[in-house]
Amino acid sequence: MTFIDQAHSARQAAITLATLTRGAKDASLQSMADSLAAHMSNILAANALDVETGQDAGMDVSLIDRLSLTVSRVDAMVEGLLDLVALPDPVGETVAGWDLANGLHIDQVRVPMGVIGIIYEARPNVTADAAGICLKAGNAVLLRGSSTAIHSNRAVVAALKEGLVNAGIDPNAVNLVEGGHEVTGDMMKARGLVDLLIPRGGASLIAAVVTGSQVPVIETGTGNCHIFVDSSADLEKATAIVLNAKVQRPSVCNALETLLVHEDIAAKYVPEIVDALVAAGVKVHGDEAAMALDPRIDKADQWDAEFLSLDLRVGIVAGVEEAISFIREHTSGHSETILTNDLAHQRLFVAEVDAACVLVNASSRFVDGGQFGFGAEIGISTQKLHARGPMGLKEMTATKYVITGEGQTRV
Repeated sequence: MTFIDQAHSARQAAITLATLTRGAKDASLQSMADSLAAHMSNILAANALDVETGQDAGMDVSLIDRLSLTVSRVDAMVEGLLDLVALPDPVGETVAGWDLANGLHIDQVRVPMGVIGIIYEARPNVTADAAGICLKAGNAVLLRGSSTAIHSNRAVVAALKEGLVNAGIDPNAVNLVEGGHEVTGDMMKARGLVDLLIPRGGASLIAAVVTGSQVPVIETGTGNCHIFVDSSADLEKATAIVLNAKVQRPSVCNALETLLVHEDIAAKYVPEIVDALVAAGVKVHGDEAAMALDPRIDKADQWDAEFLSLDLRVGIVAGVEEAISFIREHTSGHSETILTNDLAHQRLFVAEVDAACVLVNASSRFVDGGQFGFGAEIGISTQKLHARGPMGLKEMTATKYVITGEGQTRV
């Protein structure tokens, strides 16, 4: 089946999905989850083949981590689908409603997007997450995973389709798009067949889709995330937060990449935090001021890119204003954090830092749709139109206006 054939089949499936009751969609999600669990061994075997191929090809360790599935990660995929069952159905929700003086009643109502295309790299868990969110929001989905995860994605999609069939739903609601780079180009040109594209992956992939697509795009961003440790911060709590944000899973977009420390506490805190970081296996880089405080810090060669590894930059700043200025210059607009007990500094940071998510005294690892209570997530949008931050069910809908009258005509 060609991509165009798949897109037409998905569009037909989307017509039916748009009118399904919540009960039918939830039964489908339950069936998809059951099928994933039943095919656990097949999925893990397929993933092991992808991981072995990636390792033989010298794939970066952070990408291997994103590619790898374990029993617990597949269980999390299953739980993500089941979490969606418990969430309200956004389709048909009245966002706003009002009466006009002429007797007309207007409702703004949530409706599905239609057909959503997801273009992503080396993350087979995205396959199940995206399929579930799109289905619950009444959309068909075209999943364009990378060749590095092809066996994993085939196994996951086969299980999801089996679950749809068992629930009496058109299996063309979930589609794996295969082929060379030209197929990605076909997706980006498929205006009228595909209603929305969402790229997830590295900066080059996202930039290529954003700049080359004729289909509307929601841009998910890379995560050059900062933490600023203010002079008033509780340093014991700060260390726990910094370690969690950097070490808990360093290969993901909400992991910490740059630590900024107030100069008033730097002489005390920098050696302490470097002790903790080095003990956790982190290689520390920094500016001249940080290097002068600890010989284990080597010179940072840049301040803008993600490491996605056990590496961290440390910089010394004069105060909250300089921290905000530094972040404005280097942020990717994903997640930025202040650790402070000064309410005025907290308010200034929250007001002036321009990012999808701003955190106060908490780890950036909480910037996640599941942690926000959205169930699984499609991704984290760093743009400002339509959706920003973790994208769940509501972000996968549009709205339309329903105007009800009793014979009114316009004068």
